[in-house]
Amino acid sequence: MDKAEQLDRIAEQLQAAGYKITAQRTATIAVILDQVQAHLSAEQIFIATKAVVPEIGLATVYRTLEMLTELHVLDKVQFIEDGMMHYDLCESNHQHFHHHLLCLQCGVVEEIHMDLLIAVEQQVRVGYAFSVLDHRLTFHGICARCQQLNQQNGLPDNQLDTSRQIDLTQL
Repeated sequence: MDKAEQLDRIAEQLQAAGYKITAQRTATIAVILDQVQAHLSAEQIFIATKAVVPEIGLATVYRTLEMLTELHVLDKVQFIEDGMMHYDLCESNHQHFHHHLLCLQCGVVEEIHMDLLIAVEQQVRVGYAFSVLDHRLTFHGICARCQQLNQQNGLPDNQLDTSRQIDLTQL
C-alpha cells in the first residue's frame, strides 16, 4: 500500500472514530509514514512535523500520537529502559506486533516479521491458563555491519566496541 492509500485509510479510521482531519494531524501522520522504519520518538516526530507545519505545538503531536495509539494505528515501543517511547505503524495483516533487533553499537533497528513465540504462547496458555493477546520482543545485540567493523578492528564480533557504542539515551 502506498503512502497516499495509507493516509486515506488512517483518515477514514479517524473519521469513523469521530475525529476531525486537521492539517496538523495529516502532517504528523505523513511524517510517520515517510519514516516508518525509523521508529521515531514523539520529539523526533514533533521536530519533523514542525518543519512542515511551523505553528504545530508539542502537545498537539502528543495528543495525535495518543489518539493514533488508541485507534491501533500506532504501537508504542520502548527499546531500552530509559522511558523513551517510540512509535511504530501497526500492521493490519498481522495477528501480533512484530519483533525488533536493536544494534547497541550503531542504534539501527530492524524488524522481524515472523511470529517467533507461537510455542511459548501455547505453553503459557496451557501452563498458566492465560490467553495471550499479544507480545513484544526486542533482541539487543550487534548488527552484521558492526560485527564486520569490529572484526576489522581486531575485536570479536560479539563484543561491543565501546568507542563506537551508541548513547542509549538518544534512542
